[in-house]
Amino acid sequence: MEFTTEPFDLEEAPAHAVAAREIIQKAQLDAVDVGPFGNTAEGDSDRVLTAVAALLRDSLEAGATRVSLQVNVIGEDGA
Repeated sequence: MEFTTEPFDLEEAPAHAVAAREIIQKAQLDAVDVGPFGNTAEGDSDRVLTAVAALLRDSLEAGATRVSLQVNVIGEDGA
């Protein structure tokens, strides 16, 4: 999955961005990459979906006005 939260603040990470990143970093996913303009994570579908629900809830409660989210499903054969 890939996600961003808004509004952006280039000087300091807003509370909603911190909340989202904490959820993803604690989700026991296989690969997590956190950056200033986007965040990605990979993992088992159940863990990803659980993390997405928490990410949406917590980041919106922390002041996000928009969450952009993309989830891609990759089969065992890489397709």
